[in-house]
Amino acid sequence: MTARRFGFGRPLLALVIIGVAVIAAFPLVWMVLSSLKTPQESMQVPPVWLPRSPNFEAYREVSDVIDAGRSMLNSAIIATSATLGILITSLMAGYAFAKYSFKGRDTLFAIMIATMFLPPIVTLIPLYRIVSEMGLAGTLFGVILPQLGNAFGIFLMRQFIAGVPNDLIDAARVDGASELRVLFTVVAPAIVPAIAALALFAFTFHWNTYLWPLTVLQGNTDNYPIVLSLGRLLSYNRGAMNAGFVMAGATLAVLPPLVLFVFLQKFFVDSMVSTGVKG
Repeated sequence: MTARRFGFGRPLLALVIIGVAVIAAFPLVWMVLSSLKTPQESMQVPPVWLPRSPNFEAYREVSDVIDAGRSMLNSAIIATSATLGILITSLMAGYAFAKYSFKGRDTLFAIMIATMFLPPIVTLIPLYRIVSEMGLAGTLFGVILPQLGNAFGIFLMRQFIAGVPNDLIDAARVDGASELRVLFTVVAPAIVPAIAALALFAFTFHWNTYLWPLTVLQGNTDNYPIVLSLGRLLSYNRGAMNAGFVMAGATLAVLPPLVLFVFLQKFFVDSMVSTGVKG
């Protein structure tokens, strides 16, 4: 009886997984297909699922309305710089919390964790005032600077670094390695899946973030990331004739995080599996 139930359960589980995957991927697939449709196909009722003659005219029109190349570059600068900063600060702080004993360590760690529960809107005005007083309002550096540290990243690194054997670290110290060398040549290679997962989370978040860049850049459209530039396409979204045009802009915005996920998915899955085994 157990074997029968197990044999029946596996196909059922596979069907459920496939169904969930289809539901999750459907908006993305529909967006890409819609960007390739003609205006007439976008207006057709019932909807046309597959474009009869796919064309890339909508992508050219997007580049005519917004400087897509410049906006994508701005997004890449913001997301990449913030991600690198988060990885470095999270590794260093996580290492200190996991492997050092100092007075007030647990209290400081608890306070840091508590900041994760603050809604971003609460810190928006204080952060903007700081950036403005530093003369960085309207600049990309002003967008990036407050994002170089992240409480979740520190927490994640601390949890994984705590699992690195102390004997391995002590052996490197005996060999004369500095603490930075121990961190980046001994500890970091041991937690590559966690680092890759954090990089994916951080890059995706900062690529898609909207409110903070909008607040700091103050209408300086030359420094707008792609997410802000796409706001200029909203006025074209009132008619079905322009649906493909808007979908083309959205497709351009989603491609870089999607490509990054494809490259890092193995590490991402490994980190989730490791977390589950440790838990």
